Amino acid sequence: MILSGKAKLAGVLGWPVGHSRSPRLHGFWLEHYGIDGAYLPLPVRPERFKAAVRALADLGFRGANVTVPHKLAAHELADSLTGRAEAIGAVNTLVFEDGRIRGDNTDGIGFYENLRTAAPRWPPSDGPAVVLGAGGAARAVLVALRDAGVPEIRLLNRTRPTAERLAAELGGGIRALDWERRPEALAEACLLVNTTSLGMTGQPALELDLAALPREAAVCDLVYAPLTTPLLAAAEARGNPTVDGLGMLLHQAVPGFAAWFGVEPQVTPALRAFVLAPG
Repeated sequence: MILSGKAKLAGVLGWPVGHSRSPRLHGFWLEHYGIDGAYLPLPVRPERFKAAVRALADLGFRGANVTVPHKLAAHELADSLTGRAEAIGAVNTLVFEDGRIRGDNTDGIGFYENLRTAAPRWPPSDGPAVVLGAGGAARAVLVALRDAGVPEIRLLNRTRPTAERLAAELGGGIRALDWERRPEALAEACLLVNTTSLGMTGQPALELDLAALPREAAVCDLVYAPLTTPLLAAAEARGNPTVDGLGMLLHQAVPGFAAWFGVEPQVTPALRAFVLAPG
């Protein structure tokens, strides 16, 4: 696509950023909707992050996504925060308006919309959810589940004190358990979510016996490299509905694209196939 002098600009800030699928994702939408705009990979060292964001705003960018390791710095830098960014304590989406920087976090939206779409029979209010991990991704998942009305959330992390602090901070029926209690924590659960990197390409496997998990419970893994993780493969083999991590990436991008480019895009099978394709 040929850009004009009025092209709308956005991008993704990270260090490194070459692995990001976001430019491919947003590029698909820009082409599909015929928008005069561009979405760029923006590799920025942590010590230059604040200066880079201010420069982008001065240069007329509409905003940017923020990925590792900048999400906390973006939270501190923003002039205002959405309620969900305040609740999660991190920012993954910046919107520049009238010289001010608004920070948002769409990870929870992405997780919940992906779950709702891929496992439409999952009932949020019918039973416990089990969440593995207590990092930044877990915060977004916990807030989304809490706000959806899940009555009990069992949080397990390899370092239990971290899980306890997070449970105390967020409230809403979140209960920290020892990592070693993973198998028994699955009893009577309606949902299992892995927010750790275990099972990702190049990382150790997630060791988990699913025997106690009801077969109607949905199993979600935020990892999407590989797309079918060992956890999802084991869940599929026993008949549980499964939700891979790619859909979260796709759905979390919708609010930012709408804010920057003025069109609310759709997550479609064609988009999913394009983002998964090499390139």
